[in-house]
Amino acid sequence: MSPRHRTRSEREQLELFRALPGDLAPRDAQDLMAYPFFSLAKTHRTTPIDYRMNDIAIRVEAVPEHGMATIWDADVLIWAASQIVEARDAGLRTSRLMAATPYEILTFIGRGTSARDYHRLKAAFDRLQSTTVATSLRQASERRMHRFSWINEWTEHADAHGNAAGIDLIVPDWFYRAVLDDALVLTIDRAYFTLTGGLERWLYRLVRKHAGKQPAGWRFDFRHLYAKSASLSPFKRFAFELRDIARRQPLPGYRLGVHRGRGGRELLAFVSDARLSPAACGQAVEAVVLSGTVRHVPSGTALSCYQEPRAAFSRSQSIASSLPNLDSNEDSNSSVVGDTLDRMKAGKDER
Repeated sequence: MSPRHRTRSEREQLELFRALPGDLAPRDAQDLMAYPFFSLAKTHRTTPIDYRMNDIAIRVEAVPEHGMATIWDADVLIWAASQIVEARDAGLRTSRLMAATPYEILTFIGRGTSARDYHRLKAAFDRLQSTTVATSLRQASERRMHRFSWINEWTEHADAHGNAAGIDLIVPDWFYRAVLDDALVLTIDRAYFTLTGGLERWLYRLVRKHAGKQPAGWRFDFRHLYAKSASLSPFKRFAFELRDIARRQPLPGYRLGVHRGRGGRELLAFVSDARLSPAACGQAVEAVVLSGTVRHVPSGTALSCYQEPRAAFSRSQSIASSLPNLDSNEDSNSSVVGDTLDRMKAGKDER
């Protein structure tokens, strides 16, 4: 075939985007936060994810050689989303073809930079490329499925001594279009990268997506969470781990609690720490502050900034909840907590 008629490769059709330097804010794609796209275990998983809820369908498949992409591998996509959004907001041209050094990616996602860390990063690229996804999310017709891999291709560049000097990768169009849409990207807490458990990481992303910083908080039925996680653990083990996470409170920016709904169903409630923190200046609390003297001393303002700190939950037994709003658990959305906030603020801080 003559050069004039040769089909151009995807790489040749894309303009190279060079990763931006600096400490960028981590951003995550909301679809990846709300639905089961990744293995939550560090062990080799080849069992497909087959999730269906109403008109949403997701099928994730892995090859035996590499296994399914894990939620730790998804850190690479958080890096990519952060780069794309930062460049767009700065008025720079973005592209699905991205170039960076392994050092830049590893330091952004809170990893080490040893030879072992570089090797693990390359293994993550292999899993992201070999994992295939088919989904009806964001398709014009619910009968239409979009198929892709998390990385279309990637290339490693080495220096004269054989050391990794750079990596080029191409993210799929489905992911790229979601990131460029303001409504489909959320900033996450950098402490997310310090979470060591797969279930903790998945739960943080789900909580950040659904609860955000809403004052009322949200809640999910345990069974609904189990379905959304696509976990291979038995439900009994999954429920035990949820209760343990609620006991330890490891999620940055959020407080968790377990409640009993009607029929004895367990509900996981969560609310932003900002909702439960001491009152901000101007919020209606006492008109005097504690001065440390015998008499109360006026604060000098109509409303003071003093409020006794309280915890979101006590570690006592679960409390029966009124209307669990389980209708909301029939789809991908969680249910808003109204009456549970009073319970969440009633306990003493035992953290």
